Amino acid sequence: MCGICGEVRFDGAQPSTLAQTRMMEALAPRGPDGSGLVMHGNAALAHRRLKIIDLTEKARQPMVDAELGLTIAFNGCIYNYPELRQELEQKGYRFFSHGDTEVILKAWHAWGKECVNRFHGMFAFVIHERDSGRVVMARDRFGIKPLYLAETPHSVRFASSLPALLKGGEVDTSIDRHALHHYLSFHAVVPPPRTIINGVRKLPPATIRVIEPDRRKTDTVYWSPPHERDPSMSGLSSQDWRDLVLDSLRTAVKRRMVADVPVGVLLSGGVDSSMIVGLLAEQGQHGLMTFSVGFEEANGEKGDEFVYSDLIAKHFETDHHKIFVPSERLMEALPGVFAAMSEPMVSYDNVGFYLLSQEVSKHIKVVQSGQGADEVFGGYHWYPPLAASNDVVGDYARVFFDRSHETMSRHVNPDWLVDEDASRQLVSEHLLRGGADTPVDAALRLDSQVMLVDDPVKRVDNMTMAWGLEARVPFLDHELVELAAKIPPEEKLRENGKGVLKDAARLVVPHEVIDRKKGYFPVPQLKYVDGPYLDMVRDALTSRVAKERGIFREDYLETLFANPSDHITPLQGSELWQVGLLELWMQTHGV
Repeated sequence: MCGICGEVRFDGAQPSTLAQTRMMEALAPRGPDGSGLVMHGNAALAHRRLKIIDLTEKARQPMVDAELGLTIAFNGCIYNYPELRQELEQKGYRFFSHGDTEVILKAWHAWGKECVNRFHGMFAFVIHERDSGRVVMARDRFGIKPLYLAETPHSVRFASSLPALLKGGEVDTSIDRHALHHYLSFHAVVPPPRTIINGVRKLPPATIRVIEPDRRKTDTVYWSPPHERDPSMSGLSSQDWRDLVLDSLRTAVKRRMVADVPVGVLLSGGVDSSMIVGLLAEQGQHGLMTFSVGFEEANGEKGDEFVYSDLIAKHFETDHHKIFVPSERLMEALPGVFAAMSEPMVSYDNVGFYLLSQEVSKHIKVVQSGQGADEVFGGYHWYPPLAASNDVVGDYARVFFDRSHETMSRHVNPDWLVDEDASRQLVSEHLLRGGADTPVDAALRLDSQVMLVDDPVKRVDNMTMAWGLEARVPFLDHELVELAAKIPPEEKLRENGKGVLKDAARLVVPHEVIDRKKGYFPVPQLKYVDGPYLDMVRDALTSRVAKERGIFREDYLETLFANPSDHITPLQGSELWQVGLLELWMQTHGV
């Protein structure tokens, strides 16, 4: 787990050492345990290291395999690397280290683009071939590990974060109007290749890109599971599906314990993280470290779920750490949260994960977390109404979109509008293409392969890695997700969502954490923007730089300032926080 960056030149010049150094400095929190820079002709690869697997210097990066003529910068973890290493040794490959980085190098040499299909894990890597001059970039199936790109007429730079590319310089920081539309409509989700600025793009998930020395590039999408019924499984009962899910989740959790340092759990008290704790206890983990966070109440809304996380910690006798965040500490943390965001992300969870990760990183370097279960097993409230939908695009947009295209024209100044409804068009293309049996299947595919990547997954990566903490997400094990995609929607929608997963959970954890109202990561002070939070947002949106940018109509902003709590999105977010966060992010990063 680390941060990577680098540059490839196509004009015969050498990459800028100064730019690499600046990008590495920006990535330092992701990898506080070491750094390295390797330059070969037209290519520079740089790395910041967080030591998780093979703690020796033999595993330092960028890793150079002189025998094969390959250099790699890699961020992530390949959980099945011991098995792959054994297979490669049988093919005659010799190893000089004991970690997963070298396995990727040998796997690329042995199997080419097919190597990514063999990897169980989360990864973003760049390989430079000495003899051909070719560059290979790849990202894991769910984009758990980020890879941002900045292209110029003569080069391409890459980094694990957008701010790192900005630090390298020579980036067009003008706002991408289509991305702005997605941010304001598609609940702050800006799908690849776009980002909020025109000069930075991102490699899509489940994609391997090969760039030739003449700059020609070829993208291969290597994974996109069908959300269709498998005829061979048509006779399975609810109990059969439950058992298959439980077995697959057991494997997913066990895989993510591969490390040369201890692994803990972020325990929210919900069914997902509680199951991870229960399955680890079942597998014989003793003294497991668990961590929970809570905030002050606001508007009568409770700011923690400690009653449930305490219950799980006591039941499984974990080494539990409970972090309570008073309002003043929340306010103090927000500048750091904005700085840690690779892109503006509106969810209140960001500050929760940021402060939780700060505390967790004092004790441990690796945790498992429950992200992805709702998108994979149908836990959100917008799935059941889609079961009888005759207009999946319209019905999905009605419950998920923060603004319609028409409403946006009353909130945003004309220069910033796009002619077409860019967000609805994007969502329509995903929802209506083949490979999904029902409207619910189509929505689950969209959420698990698009929304999840650029909201919950990005949030967890950004906020944990801000403190050098690696987060692993067993519910996004690709074999578990492939299984879930075959399960009939009615098995998922039972019991107000995640029915089949709750069936499995009853065999593992106390029923009290299952048979309750669904919880979220509550940060009520940010939902009801008031007091110092209102002052901070108003100051940002009325500043000189914001007025010169002129994205939002002044009459709209004045309406929000007057009564912030009256303007809540369908997903229970604050409109004022959303528009204010965008401006705060841009000002933080000099955009």
